Amino acid sequence: MEKRTEKNSYTIIFAVIMVVIVGAVLAFLATYLKPQIDMNKRFEKQQNILYAMGVNNNDEKSVAFISTDEVEEKFNTYITKQLVILGEGGTETEENGEAYLIDLKKEAATAKKGAKRRLPLFIGEKDGKKVYIIPMLGKGLWDAVWGYIALDKNLIVQGIFFDHKGETPGLGANINQRFFMDDFTGEHIMDGNTFKGIAIAKGNADPKNERKEDFKVDAIAGATITGDGLSAMIKKDLKMYIPYLQTLNN
Repeated sequence: MEKRTEKNSYTIIFAVIMVVIVGAVLAFLATYLKPQIDMNKRFEKQQNILYAMGVNNNDEKSVAFISTDEVEEKFNTYITKQLVILGEGGTETEENGEAYLIDLKKEAATAKKGAKRRLPLFIGEKDGKKVYIIPMLGKGLWDAVWGYIALDKNLIVQGIFFDHKGETPGLGANINQRFFMDDFTGEHIMDGNTFKGIAIAKGNADPKNERKEDFKVDAIAGATITGDGLSAMIKKDLKMYIPYLQTLNN
C-alpha cells in the first residue's frame, strides 16, 4: 500500500502551506520592523550630511560617523536650514524641515514626466562658517553611487561623502575611504563664472592633490568606470544648483 506522504499531492500541499506560513511571517516582520528601518534610514542620511560638512568622529585615517544616539541632536544643531529649490536650474526656494528625506531617484523620474523637480539643499554652520550641502545620485560600475558635497559661498569644496550599493571590493568600493574622499577638500568647481565640476582623472599626475584649481582628483587604481560614474554624477547634479548658488554672493 502506498504511503500517504509519498503522494505528489501531499508534497504540493505541504509546499503551499509552507509558502503561506513563511510569507505571513515575512509580512509580519516587515510591518513590525518598518518603523525601525525607516528610522535607521533617516539617521544614515543625517550622518552622511554631517560627515560631508566635517561633523564626524574621524581619527587620522578612519571614517567614523556621529553615533545614532546623538546624530539627530547634532543634525538639528549644525543644519540651520533645509531648502528645496523648485526646478532644475531654478533660484526659487521654499523651506522644508524634512528636505533630507526627499527621494532623488523619484524626483528624477518625476522630472522626466515634465513635472518640476525638487532639489534639496542643506545649509549648515560650523565654527562660524556657513556651508551648503548638496545630495548627489549616480551610477557606478555595478549599481548606484551617491554622495553629499559641502561648498562654501565661494563654491569651494569643504568636504564630501561618497557611498555605493555594490562596487568591486578593494577597487570601486574604496570611494567611501578617507584617502579618496579627503582629496576633494579645497577643490574648486567654478572657473570664473563657468561651472566645471570635478573629474576623477586617471593619470592626473598630482598624487598629493596639491593643485586645487585643476578641477580634478586622482582616480582609484582599477576603478575607472566607478570614477567616471562619480565624475558624471558630480557634474550632472551640481549643475542643477549652480544658478541658485551663484546668487549667494550677490
